[in-house]
Amino acid sequence: MESPQPSAPLFDYLLHLADNAAILCQRLGAWCGHGPVLEQDIALTNIALDQVGLARMLYQYAGQVEGKGRGEDDLAYLRDSWDFKNCLLVEMPNGDWGQTILRQFIYDAWALPLYDVLSKSTDENLSAIAIRTAKEVRYHYRFSSEWVIRLGDGTNESRQRMVDALQFLWPFVNELTQPAPYEQALMASGVIPDLSGVVASFKESLRVVFEEATLPVPDFDTWSQTGGKTGVHTEHLGYILAEMQHLQRTYPQAAW
Repeated sequence: MESPQPSAPLFDYLLHLADNAAILCQRLGAWCGHGPVLEQDIALTNIALDQVGLARMLYQYAGQVEGKGRGEDDLAYLRDSWDFKNCLLVEMPNGDWGQTILRQFIYDAWALPLYDVLSKSTDENLSAIAIRTAKEVRYHYRFSSEWVIRLGDGTNESRQRMVDALQFLWPFVNELTQPAPYEQALMASGVIPDLSGVVASFKESLRVVFEEATLPVPDFDTWSQTGGKTGVHTEHLGYILAEMQHLQRTYPQAAW
């Protein structure tokens, strides 16, 4: 990768994208060995591994942008919860299979148009990461959307579980569509394209899949919890980081 110029908004945005991937990976990884059937267990684990790869690329580039010698391990394991910029949605508990799948689908429905748009970024490194990631997200979206339809339009119990999951997760959805200050700065400078088209595609994807799954389409104008993008998190993130960062903080600079 070419040597980037220092940019606080770009650094923050790279952390936001990387933290989304890292925290979601940690959540999905908890399903390894516990999926409903072997095929789905492996599929979800593979999605988690894709998130690891994405987080690594973004953390590595963020370290270059920051220019202070911090690498991917420093940024993943040696920051506190208030330094993380992931959206609140990805730190929500797994719950049952339906809640995990619905959380994954909502995230995928956002990530799919987002990384397509970021592939056109004027920042060549971010564009290259986005081009690679967009290919993986298309598979993730197909997997999660098919499961939402299967469960929503399935038995009475599976549908009720999806309705309950939707009620639980919906307050954390609109944060995705509300740009943080660093996103606004990057759009204003032209580093990333305007995200209004991403928002429109996201909402349409949710509407189409929810209708096919016979699930209610919630109102996007209702109150939504925000703060994750700027470091204000739920109590769930602290527990995730305690587990994720335990080894590195117990044995600093440990290496295999």
